Amino acid sequence: MGNQARAIVWAQWRTTRNHFPRSNKAALAVNALLTVIWYGGFAFLAGLAAVLLSNPDELTFIHDVLPTALLVSFLYWQLIPVLMASLGSSLDIKKLLVYPVPTGQLFALEVLLRISTGVEMLLLLAGAGIGLLLNPRIPFWGPSALLVFVIFNLFCSAGVRDLLIRLLARKRIREVVALLLVLLAALPQLLVFAGFQNRIRKVFLGQPAPYWPWTATSRFAAGEAPFQNIGILLLWAAAAYLFGRWQFERSLAVDATDPAGSSTGRKASRIEWLYRLPSSLLPDPLAALVEKELRFLSRAPRFRLVFLMGFSFGLLIWAPIAFGQTDSRHSLVAQNYLTFVSVYALLLLTDALFWNCFGFDRSAAQIYFLVPLKMSTVLMGKNLAAAFIVFLEIASITVVCALLRMSITPRQVLEAASVSCVITIFLLAIGNLSSVYNPRSVNPAKSFRSAASGKTQAALMLTFPLALMPVFLAFLARYAFSSEWAFFGVLLAGLMLGVVVYSYSMTSAVKTAELRREQIMTVLGQGEGPIQS
Repeated sequence: MGNQARAIVWAQWRTTRNHFPRSNKAALAVNALLTVIWYGGFAFLAGLAAVLLSNPDELTFIHDVLPTALLVSFLYWQLIPVLMASLGSSLDIKKLLVYPVPTGQLFALEVLLRISTGVEMLLLLAGAGIGLLLNPRIPFWGPSALLVFVIFNLFCSAGVRDLLIRLLARKRIREVVALLLVLLAALPQLLVFAGFQNRIRKVFLGQPAPYWPWTATSRFAAGEAPFQNIGILLLWAAAAYLFGRWQFERSLAVDATDPAGSSTGRKASRIEWLYRLPSSLLPDPLAALVEKELRFLSRAPRFRLVFLMGFSFGLLIWAPIAFGQTDSRHSLVAQNYLTFVSVYALLLLTDALFWNCFGFDRSAAQIYFLVPLKMSTVLMGKNLAAAFIVFLEIASITVVCALLRMSITPRQVLEAASVSCVITIFLLAIGNLSSVYNPRSVNPAKSFRSAASGKTQAALMLTFPLALMPVFLAFLARYAFSSEWAFFGVLLAGLMLGVVVYSYSMTSAVKTAELRREQIMTVLGQGEGPIQS
């Protein structure tokens, strides 16, 4: 690595190091615990893979199953960051263009940073490699193919990221690209829904074609036709390198010229009446805060992406499960299809609406502490805007279902709205505390998160089930008593409990915001280093 690249890494390290003394130690400890739990699960699976592949009697398993496992790891590495709207750490090119850093060194750093989107797969591949090394019937050079396979994935991930970021930076085609990504990600589900499950099963369970990189990797690892398979794998790696380098250099050119940086005057929005609606229902300054949130979020690409995915990808991903087979039309998912889609939409909206409500404000959040405005009013304004957006999301899901002529009854609409209301009140309570204890600056102009998806998934894994607990108890009551009254009664009790929890959460968040105002303003006003993480 050249001197310039080392300087970039050192600058990022100093930026991160200087940030820690002003960070909330409890929040850091919780994040560390969640990270250990999440990656610890994958480390356990890696251990199982090592034990299984080290068995000398499992050569048939290696030949038949390892190609499919590598295909799944490739799809996870490339698709999960898109589905979670999180593309991991990356270079902030605009901050680095003013320095004489060779393009090759920048590209090398960008490729290495793609590790942040596939740590889970790296753990599993490391376990597989250790197991193959310990297998006496596997050549000692066989596991080296996994290293080439990792490099192939890194190049592919770098190219996919730069391509998506560049396309999503264009204002006129951003939503079109997002919709195409949604349809592409849902393509397997649509194929199953259309009756192509037998062909898909053949792809994953049949003998894979020898020219795919995952097949060549597994065959080389098993010692079969080593020269042929390593040649195929190296050709794929070279193609991935050319693709990644090409996309990276195009992104460099775009950032240098910055065609999207200039803006023209805005025309009056067609939904101006929607922005003005809070002013007719609420008093100032609460109405002004809600209107500001609605206007800002509607223009933020990051929020628009997850909002769009809620009533498009959510419908597609659950449709084959609910209606794919004849006997599944009376299943739990089919009978509560609208509710499942609504809960999935809330899951997508959590990071943009609940966990970090001051993130989009960034350094502008200091205005909340400088003007004579109660912090409780600020949080209430953000919470009301979030609740209104949740209502719009559920309404959009219902309208799309009606347009697709799905069988949606008034009871199902009431159920989805009630469940969403209960979950939202708990998410708001948790989010208010998270926003003051662990604030972080977020760039709203980027459609995808820069944070690694593993940490986000770990946080959701712990906190989202807490918000779902009253809903789970309501479904349990419906099953036990075979009564809708029992279902909605438990939901009502959950809502009342949520109001109490929200009240205590609001009081605690207001006190904490006053005590930590300096830390909050410092963290939100702090810019990122040369590496966005």
